[in-house]
Amino acid sequence: MKQDKKKPTKGFRELGLSSDFLKIIKERGFVEPSPIQEKAIPLALKGKDIIGIAQTGTGKTLAFCLPMLQRIRIDGKQGIVVVPTRELALQVKEEIDRSAQNLGFKTVLIIGGAHMQRQIQRLKREPDIIICTPGRMNDHIDRRTAKLGNIGYLVLDEADRMLDMGFTKQIDEILKEVPKNRQTFLFSATMPPAIKKIAQGYMQNPVTVEVAPAGTSAKNIQQGIYYIKPEKRVELLKHLLTKHKGKPVLVFCRTKHGTKKMARNLTRDGFHAEELHSNRTLAQRLKAMENFKKGRSQVMVATDVAARGIDVKEIALVVNYDLPEQLEDYVHRIGRTGRAGHKGHAVSFALPHQRRTIKTIEKIVGIRIPVLEAKESVSMEEVSNTPQEPEKKKGKNRKQRGRKPGNRYRKDAKKQQSPRDKKKRDRRKQKRQQ
Repeated sequence: MKQDKKKPTKGFRELGLSSDFLKIIKERGFVEPSPIQEKAIPLALKGKDIIGIAQTGTGKTLAFCLPMLQRIRIDGKQGIVVVPTRELALQVKEEIDRSAQNLGFKTVLIIGGAHMQRQIQRLKREPDIIICTPGRMNDHIDRRTAKLGNIGYLVLDEADRMLDMGFTKQIDEILKEVPKNRQTFLFSATMPPAIKKIAQGYMQNPVTVEVAPAGTSAKNIQQGIYYIKPEKRVELLKHLLTKHKGKPVLVFCRTKHGTKKMARNLTRDGFHAEELHSNRTLAQRLKAMENFKKGRSQVMVATDVAARGIDVKEIALVVNYDLPEQLEDYVHRIGRTGRAGHKGHAVSFALPHQRRTIKTIEKIVGIRIPVLEAKESVSMEEVSNTPQEPEKKKGKNRKQRGRKPGNRYRKDAKKQQSPRDKKKRDRRKQKRQQ
């Protein structure tokens, strides 16, 4: 079932929220609901299972947490919110706590890198809402330290990212542990086939609420591409940072090593930068996020671990220093700017031979991305004359080629054996035959 488009309402009051939550919304300065909130909240309050498709930064967290909190107050059930990364889990908990302030709700954060025993103690207190990452929740399920029999509300937030990160098995384990008689919310910016499979297997007649075609980027983000040679990228990045001096800038690199090196080089050159990647401890991640949010650091250099985990309302610029490995992540990267109605800018550095990759990204976002020029960039004439990168072809693995894994290596190893090793091998063979 798919929800039809309708004209925006005048405010949150028409959505069916109670006076307590309307008061909190007013205190937080929200006047009108976003499109995803306007469509999802009334359906959620009626107990419907929901598949919500919307760009990142459009208020999806409020769209599921407000109706979930209101229904928990009525029936006394628990809620569980599953997210792909620690950063997003922290962001969701912060949002829920702000919406549940002074109403007596208890929340608990279950993420990797935090103290396991403390999490066990907090779970024993029977919190109203559990916010977790799949891996750490599976650890608690295996230890039997998490009782999910009273879960009445399940949220899979950024579900496509969880599947991309290989959490399919962990999500299945969580879904098996929670009661079948529950309300399920599945929110995402894209809609791959694997999510449809989850919807068919674990949701009851879900209503699809789509405020933009899956994968499209927010309209208030001004995008651009610089075609540039690798050795000129650092120079152009510094030029852009100088242009946006004093404003928060988020830079995406492909590797953890590249992220660390970039942050150190920028800090050395006077642009105070933080680094965020999976090799950082939870304490280091939290400190980096706090410094960036409070303006102590102008630049955050991150891998895709931050593509859906940074909620800083006024990031002035997102720079794709390296294009993402998974091109669908482009939407989530640039979605870190232009949040909550603000205008944002996002630029990407592409090598001259990456025209085919850029065309694929343009298909994903549904627009033609303008090509920008700078003194460090190369001309379009040079780009046109550069051979394009070859299309990636999925080669057959060893099993498909009919070759047993390791055979080639064993054969090569035998050829390289010394006469002494050969004698030893022959002796062992003789002993086995005796």
